[in-house]
Amino acid sequence: MYFGGDYNPEQWPEQVWHDDVVRMREAGVNLVTVGVFSWAQLEVREGAYEFGWLDRVLDLLDANGIGVDLATATASPPPWFSAAHPDSLPMDAGGHVLWPGSRQAYCPSSPHYRTAAVRLARALAERYRDHPALRMWHVGNEYGCHVARCYCDVSAAAFRDWLRDRYDLPRLNEAWGTRFWSQEYTSFEEVLPPRRTPAIPNPAQTLDFFRFSSAELLACYLAELEVLREVSPGVPVTTNFMAGLHWDVDYWEWAPHVDVVSTDHYLRAHDPEAHIDLAFAADITRGLAGGAPWLLMEHSTSAVNWQPRNIPKTPGQMRRNSLAHVARGSDGALFFQWRASRAGAEKYHSALLPHAGVDSRVWREVCELGADLRRLEEVEGSRVGADVAIVFDWQSVWAQEQPSHPSTDMTVRDELAAWHRALWRLGVTVDFLPAHGDFSSYPLLLLPSLYVLRETDRAALDFYVEGGGTLVVGAYSGVVDENDAVWTGGYPGALRDLLGVRMEEFVPLGEGGTVTLSDGSTGGIWRELGRATTAEVIASYTDGPGDGSPGGVGLGGPLAGEEGGLPDGNAAPGGRFAPAAHDPWARHLAGAPAITRNAHGSGAAWYVSTRLDDASLGRLLARIAAETGVAVPAPGLELVRRSHADGSTYLFAINHDDEKDVDLAESGTDLLTGRDFPGTVPAGGVAVIRRRPEAG
Repeated sequence: MYFGGDYNPEQWPEQVWHDDVVRMREAGVNLVTVGVFSWAQLEVREGAYEFGWLDRVLDLLDANGIGVDLATATASPPPWFSAAHPDSLPMDAGGHVLWPGSRQAYCPSSPHYRTAAVRLARALAERYRDHPALRMWHVGNEYGCHVARCYCDVSAAAFRDWLRDRYDLPRLNEAWGTRFWSQEYTSFEEVLPPRRTPAIPNPAQTLDFFRFSSAELLACYLAELEVLREVSPGVPVTTNFMAGLHWDVDYWEWAPHVDVVSTDHYLRAHDPEAHIDLAFAADITRGLAGGAPWLLMEHSTSAVNWQPRNIPKTPGQMRRNSLAHVARGSDGALFFQWRASRAGAEKYHSALLPHAGVDSRVWREVCELGADLRRLEEVEGSRVGADVAIVFDWQSVWAQEQPSHPSTDMTVRDELAAWHRALWRLGVTVDFLPAHGDFSSYPLLLLPSLYVLRETDRAALDFYVEGGGTLVVGAYSGVVDENDAVWTGGYPGALRDLLGVRMEEFVPLGEGGTVTLSDGSTGGIWRELGRATTAEVIASYTDGPGDGSPGGVGLGGPLAGEEGGLPDGNAAPGGRFAPAAHDPWARHLAGAPAITRNAHGSGAAWYVSTRLDDASLGRLLARIAAETGVAVPAPGLELVRRSHADGSTYLFAINHDDEKDVDLAESGTDLLTGRDFPGTVPAGGVAVIRRRPEAG
């Protein structure tokens, strides 16, 4: 199990380095990331390198048994580079140059940047490829985090080249629907990025530009990767994603190009259920790794500097956060950063070694976590098991969250998080898959929000259900093709026949409005007017708030927040649906299908044409899970199981309640204590229960 974090020795006098390694050994640190933002110290002017200080750092770390994830240092060009190549600076959609003075001030399409980055990566690889401390190469840093898209003339030319590889001119005009608003192109040279315009930019053009921008960042990474594999073959290469937090890069396209999937994750301090968001991000990361173990490259020991209120983590929270990531597939827990900075924009970002030094709560918890991870060494390499998968697509997010959609409240990320959150509360572990993934091993497959659906993906979903799978689809899914053109003939477009419904109109609710269904469920934000064609209607819209009494089939049964089950709440974090105001559409929608189930082949396809609140969504998914044979423990604990191929299993049980112990009917050895598990997880505590395969 890796334990450590970003180490920035260039920020400190050399005598501090020796104290650093003593403290690292004390805490149990075995891996540090070095050099992420060191370009200015490594290449002091073009082609002039100063590696002596880095030689001494790596030698010191190796002498103390600490491995290195060595960065190529290309995340942030130094001032001399920007001054020499001003055309490498990024530009926003309004034509404003983003000047140097912080980090990542480069245009991803700039040939000057790529040449310099590859040159530096080669110099580092040639010097350190055989260094005994080297464990991995770390290319760039959080690609797209600050500059995901550049709209400058260099990018415009690169965008046109990208389009020429994808289309001829007639196909471009057809794909972009350019007859609308007199946008038809007669030459590729007329095409620009979707810069700020008098009205709404062409959505298909914008979607392609987002695709291009993600591909350009990937091309930067691949250029360095090629050099590293040429010069230092056999050394793993990674770059740190921001899965679940960052939505401007298509990580499904990136994941095959890293040897180790790694990610950064930071809690939102204002969110009382931030640990569920952590699980959401970790499960997405595991999906990117294809179910294999991955690595938490960065998180925080306590407060982060960039949130409006720099609230520190409570005692014990860092341990729970770290072990929750491990539970969901990470083979370690790394942090930003080792020693808290004295200067710069992140000086108030927490660290393993805080400003207060070793006589501090954070340091004591860091040492305890290091000991925990050493006790969990046998878990390394095991895999997480899940019976439920959620399908999502970054490009669908980009398309749906552009302007001029039926409701600004229909955000993909909130819907994905809501469905994942409902299953988290039920104690059900979830995998994430791309729309082109292999669904065959999952009895239950969820599409909370998949606005863009290609014909090939539709066929794969049809095949899955026909073969016996259960599919649950959320509202506003399957509406457009890959060019953001509507599938005509009725909604939900490409999924209409599979779901056995035909919807005629979207009927968004006013701000804060709610709708009551015939089974007592509550929805908000979205409704659809239509009819079932072959599907069974499970619940329909009523013409008013109703009394909450079940009607039709009903979902029934208490969950937490109702006598100890799921808390009430809407699909979006941070509040509940407000009471419904006067709604002129209520009586016209009365009786229209809201939740349907369509038998198809040997399986079934469900459709939910509104956004259910958390309690209603939890009841629905609990019912469907039970019908498909998926266990729903709802234990009041976060429970995740990792397993080795030999049958050894490790049940992670995390109690996020700081005040209440929770009983758990499990037996085995708790690896964190070395003793038999006593049947209770204490308030704020964690247990990792090992069970060996039965003999014979």
